[in-house]
Amino acid sequence: MTVAPAPTLDELRARVDQMQGRPAAQPVATHPAFAGLLQLQTGSSYAVDSASLAMALMAGPSADGAWCGVVGSAEFGLEAAAAAGVELRRTILVPDPGEAWLEVTAALIDVLGVVVVAAPAEVSGKDVSRISARLRQRGGVLIAYGDWPRCDARVSLRDAEWVGLGRGHGHLQARRVTVEVRRGSGPARAGRLWLPDRAQVIRRAEQEPTQLRSVS
Repeated sequence: MTVAPAPTLDELRARVDQMQGRPAAQPVATHPAFAGLLQLQTGSSYAVDSASLAMALMAGPSADGAWCGVVGSAEFGLEAAAAAGVELRRTILVPDPGEAWLEVTAALIDVLGVVVVAAPAEVSGKDVSRISARLRQRGGVLIAYGDWPRCDARVSLRDAEWVGLGRGHGHLQARRVTVEVRRGSGPARAGRLWLPDRAQVIRRAEQEPTQLRSVS
């Protein structure tokens, strides 16, 4: 007798959502640099450990026409976000929501495609459940700068290497990093990215241009 494999957590969630009449998760435009590492999906939450990662993840949906919001992140620089590919004309900033950060985040999820939030304190399981339900109902994407319990994936930076004059001493021109994506207890996926390269473009570090030699 053949035993069918046990469904994954994502498959179980999809079945529950279907039975309860909730929309199934759909892929969201994701920056090409994350191909093979991460595919954003509606109704999902992602935790990142740097502002540059949050901007890079915002860039894909933003370039595709999505409206984005940023709640409570003092490190969110407009110039850096624009350089990463975020369309500022479709970005709403709430830099200091105070104690109302959760209500502000929930309200933005109702009207925006992507919301970045830097929670000022530890997030309770009750609050996470509330936000998760709102994300599934509205088909939104949450990017949490810092820890976020029960997130769909954790995206982190390591092995950062600055490139510039004197090996970084002087004018810094580019940064090469390892991006690690971890889902639950499964093995992590990792890839080298320019964040950004010398032309201020975010791309995979493996995609180096081929140098052609002249033949005499």
